[in-house]
Amino acid sequence: MNEPLYRDPAAPLDARVHDLLTRMTLREKVGQLNQRMYGWDAYRRTPDGGYELTDALYAETERFAGLGALYGLQRADAWSGVDHGDGPGAEDGAALAELVQRHVVERSRLGIPALFVEEVPHGHMALDGTVLPVNLAVGATWDPELYERAAAHAAAELRARGGHVALVSALDIARDPRWGRTEECFGEDPYLAARLTEALVWGMQGTGARFAPDKAPVVLKHFAGQGATVGGRNSAESELGRRELHEIHLPAARAGVRAGAAAVMAAYNEVDGMPCSGNRALLTELLREQWEFDGLVMADGLAVDRLARITGDKVSAGARALNSGVDLSLWDEGFTHLEEAVERGLVDEKVLDAAVARVLRLKFRLGLFDPGLFDRQATTPEFPSGGREMSTALARASVTLLHNDEGVLPVAATASRIAVLGPQSATTAHQLGDYTAPQLPGTGSSVLDALRRLAPPGVDLRHARGCALTGDDVSGIPEAVAAAAASDLAVLVLGGSSARTPDTEFDANGAALRAVSEMTCGEGVDLADLRLGPAQYRLLDAVVATGTPTAVVLVQGRPHIVPETGGALLTAWYPGPWGGEAIAEVLLGLTEPAGRLPVSVPRSAAQLPVYYNHKDTEYGGYVDESAEPLHSFGHGLSYTSFAYGTPRLTGRTVIVEVTNTGARYGRTVVQVYLRRLVTDSWPRTLELCAFEGVSLEPGECRTVALPLGEAFVEARTDSAEIRVAESARAALRAVPLVIDLRA
Repeated sequence: MNEPLYRDPAAPLDARVHDLLTRMTLREKVGQLNQRMYGWDAYRRTPDGGYELTDALYAETERFAGLGALYGLQRADAWSGVDHGDGPGAEDGAALAELVQRHVVERSRLGIPALFVEEVPHGHMALDGTVLPVNLAVGATWDPELYERAAAHAAAELRARGGHVALVSALDIARDPRWGRTEECFGEDPYLAARLTEALVWGMQGTGARFAPDKAPVVLKHFAGQGATVGGRNSAESELGRRELHEIHLPAARAGVRAGAAAVMAAYNEVDGMPCSGNRALLTELLREQWEFDGLVMADGLAVDRLARITGDKVSAGARALNSGVDLSLWDEGFTHLEEAVERGLVDEKVLDAAVARVLRLKFRLGLFDPGLFDRQATTPEFPSGGREMSTALARASVTLLHNDEGVLPVAATASRIAVLGPQSATTAHQLGDYTAPQLPGTGSSVLDALRRLAPPGVDLRHARGCALTGDDVSGIPEAVAAAAASDLAVLVLGGSSARTPDTEFDANGAALRAVSEMTCGEGVDLADLRLGPAQYRLLDAVVATGTPTAVVLVQGRPHIVPETGGALLTAWYPGPWGGEAIAEVLLGLTEPAGRLPVSVPRSAAQLPVYYNHKDTEYGGYVDESAEPLHSFGHGLSYTSFAYGTPRLTGRTVIVEVTNTGARYGRTVVQVYLRRLVTDSWPRTLELCAFEGVSLEPGECRTVALPLGEAFVEARTDSAEIRVAESARAALRAVPLVIDLRA
């Protein structure tokens, strides 16, 4: 008997999809659009160390004669309850995926495999997976090429364990740092986010219609406007006008779509009164019709069922989401009733078929229907090496020097006694960020660990924690003060934490409902203020009062309010397990501080919003404090100095000479800002339109060419100023280059 067309690897992809779709029953089609299970409920460990499948998985595959997608088969964290000893690691993850896939294919009349969908927000969220610095730290690198390599590594790890699809935050723009998910944003600027989103897609997916064995289709999260929710509260409404949405919150998504992103995830928030999962104007009219996106749209967890608030029941909620443009649900009940919705006339079966075709197309692009699906040696790549080095390189590039009194950093060669203090100084647990799997003991390096290893021989390192991240217990401060007073330099490591612990109370979608531990950031952990725990300020004041030069290091998932009373201030964001090594290298002058701020740092939460690219209106200040941020977007100091020549324009490319005028090797980020002059709507003060990192030896001069981003030379602006500088604040003082964009 001849094999059906959809089984022929040589047949055109669209023909294979069509052939399979015509053979499917309505029940089977609906099953392809459902992603109901928590993956960790599909298996359990056996006494001999292997795995067996659960009745819950059997019931789910029986319900729809197969399985469309399975979320989080290898997820490990406090919410899933999976830890070392009962979950899959790098060595047996692929075997577990094969066990589940064999069952799914056997239960499917047509042998349709499942998509294994995994969280990969900053590395695969699985046991033994490499943890990378969080997105906010990636934004601080201003280095898309480095991030592209890191994304490629994360994809290779995912595929080596039998996973297929990577869920990655990329589209949220950080407009209110009170939001607990600020750490998942690349920053406050749409152009910076767009460049990094492109790098993410290219690194993870590669190029071509089919995915290589070490490449993974990306689901870009979250579409759209989630970074601008009211009050910085998770999942709240976003009060966005059409222009604000298109200018600030959509460019990263547009860049991701142009780069070939396989999928996007509809966000929780509403846009113009309609939640994104039920927003046809957003998902169909804009995304599919205007942008010609032909990939998959996934709903965020339980977002479809939330639509029942306006539709009246979950059947009509599922119909609303599907008709609006959602193809694949996540944990919802609404999509399980799509067969009923078709029978009741709430959904046209042609609309359902189109969604099923998009799911099937992704499976064909992954090669899941090709011969040898269960030949792991042929189809599953080796688990890649070099994860630690990749994570450390990103962390090293993200460390940002915000303030430095002369002689404080790098650590002087004459410093023989260094006090390493603070609640973040000797821990790696709080360096990791949210969406992180449990780490084996001994993984990573704290600041104290790294200084002990890297400091010159004979340097006496003294340590005291001083206080906890949260609370007002100051009983440990005297010990820290004594250590500081007896030292030549105090390194004070403060900050926050997104570490999930078993005592955290979680919502049904995994967001934190009540953080009992030291968790001060992460999904569901929004703040009304941006202050650190009260004891940390007492510790800072007490250490500075000793008169010992003090370098403050912040390990954090959002910009916190920290007075610049110390002699130096560094931020490393959440730099990952080996972030302590990157921080220590910068402190000791073994590497240069290369990071630049991806967000503005406010003076207080009462100032918000403080992003640099606000409308060009003569705002009044405050009576009681400055309206300007403490540090502007793009700011970052070096251990050397740079001089920029007079910029000139050749076509649509800005040319500028950059010289290292200091005595050390260093890296600067040349930033090109646009200020619109004659335009059809009220302009923004500045808009980033190009950037490039430049590394120079002392005295070295280089000519840098920076093509202007295409979004900034479109017809809605007749003339503009180009300003080249090292930060947004410096750009306001830079000599402008006036250009006529009609020419």
